[in-house]
Amino acid sequence: MIKSISIYSIAVAAFLTFALFTSYKSGDNPNTSSQTLSSKDSLDGKLPQIITGIDLNKQYSFAGENVPLNNFDVVERLDRELLVNSYWHSSTVQNIKLANRYLPTIANILNRNGVPEDFKYLAIAESGLRNVVSPAGAKGLWQFMKGTGQEYGLEVATEVDERYHLEKSTEAACKYLKKLKDRFGSWTLAAAAYNMGGSRLRKEMDAQKEDNYYDLNLNQETSRYIFRILAYKEIINNPARFGFQIDAKHLYKPLNDYVNIVVNTSISSWGDWAEQNGVTYRMLKVYNPWLISSKLTNNRGKEYLIKIPKK
Repeated sequence: MIKSISIYSIAVAAFLTFALFTSYKSGDNPNTSSQTLSSKDSLDGKLPQIITGIDLNKQYSFAGENVPLNNFDVVERLDRELLVNSYWHSSTVQNIKLANRYLPTIANILNRNGVPEDFKYLAIAESGLRNVVSPAGAKGLWQFMKGTGQEYGLEVATEVDERYHLEKSTEAACKYLKKLKDRFGSWTLAAAAYNMGGSRLRKEMDAQKEDNYYDLNLNQETSRYIFRILAYKEIINNPARFGFQIDAKHLYKPLNDYVNIVVNTSISSWGDWAEQNGVTYRMLKVYNPWLISSKLTNNRGKEYLIKIPKK
């Protein structure tokens, strides 16, 4: 009896298995084709993408200074940053979109101050064109520390922090970069000093008896820094070459549609002020991120230009 039941159970199980297999093969299941494809791909170990290397057969330069690609170490360091940023899709797409918003303004200020336009890509390396705060306390697109920002004319206080002011912080960056260029003799070394600090760079140069950035053995951040800037320059100028197909309508538009309102008194509530001037508090802060408080104490009557979007 037990043997008969076992044989019967096996027969039933076999029939059900055959019926289930037949139902999937019959095409009644609307997901049959996708499941079959997924299964096949899994077995083949393939992913639906094409990964390629990058041809470096061209002359690269930063701020008019050529990159020595006759040095295999330099080639590999550049290759690394181009690969990282070519295949770090979400970050690079955001950089391209934000570049459309901010780089024209930054470039105009750099040109007006006699600083090579390539330094606009330094702002991407520093902050990704966002008003971020570093673990060390550096802030804004140009990542100024408090003391350095104040040294170059930025107001850094409890209610106003001009490290977040696009135009003023860029002007300050120009002054700082020109001073570094005078000190180190090349724009490439000026950029390196901007990243690691002038005193630290000079100490390494003296210890290593080297005066060329590409021959210096620096900390990992600064060693990659110029190459990261070069990668941003290449990708943003030639996005399609690196596989980024971004429609112009998807780029972030410059915030040029504003009017300036002069404020030379204290403001007890920026929320009330915004309402009185026909703008939301959110848009007030989007256009003026350097207003870091909900109020402004201005007992000395200092003049501020407040941007509000046009109606």
